[in-house]
Amino acid sequence: MSPAARPGTLELRAARVRYGPLEALHGVSVAAPAPGLTVLLGRNGSGRTTALRALAGAVPLSGGAVVWDGTDVTRLAAHERARRGLCFVPDRQAVFGSLTVRENLELARAGGEVTPALAAYPELRPLLARRAGTLSGGEQRMLALSRALLSRARVVLADEPTQGMSPAVASRTYELLGSLDACVVVAEQRPPPGLRGRAGRAVVAYELHRGEVAFRGELAELGPPDGRVRPSAAPG
Repeated sequence: MSPAARPGTLELRAARVRYGPLEALHGVSVAAPAPGLTVLLGRNGSGRTTALRALAGAVPLSGGAVVWDGTDVTRLAAHERARRGLCFVPDRQAVFGSLTVRENLELARAGGEVTPALAAYPELRPLLARRAGTLSGGEQRMLALSRALLSRARVVLADEPTQGMSPAVASRTYELLGSLDACVVVAEQRPPPGLRGRAGRAVVAYELHRGEVAFRGELAELGPPDGRVRPSAAPG
């Protein structure tokens, strides 16, 4: 990867997002290193998915900024961010359902070699001729993430990437995401077991609660998986 194409740090700076009269994010700041793995944690309604969508450009900010590699991209449309190397894998409708599995993969690599995707997820090989819309939820997640791998994205944003997967496939997926030479941000309800960053790097974690950051630090600093953080880890 050339210096110009290296992944760049992605940030939310005091971001606010409104859905009609309701404010979903109340000045949230997140900095995702590159290359590196960042996890946005929180229960439903915490704002984790909204924060991920704001980074992707899928929802507009009512305040604050999105900064990518030092450049303000707040007003940059989602498709323009995609052209610059950002791949967003939403929790729903992440594949082209009317196309076959092979066609989905070939679109990601512009008709090129899809072997790397099948090496990552060999479960997809016997499904190549199937329409993506007929796959199970876990199979669609594998296909969506395979497309992200093939695109060689500088930034990968994934909302609950292992939803519907077996524990073994989920573990393999976390390993894949942690090994990418990219800025990777995932949104999850709880800390994924065994998640490790690339080349031993620490995994950055943010826990959101009611649209605000309740914890920021390393994933290993979080307490038991009961949804709470250690008092010493909470921001002052």
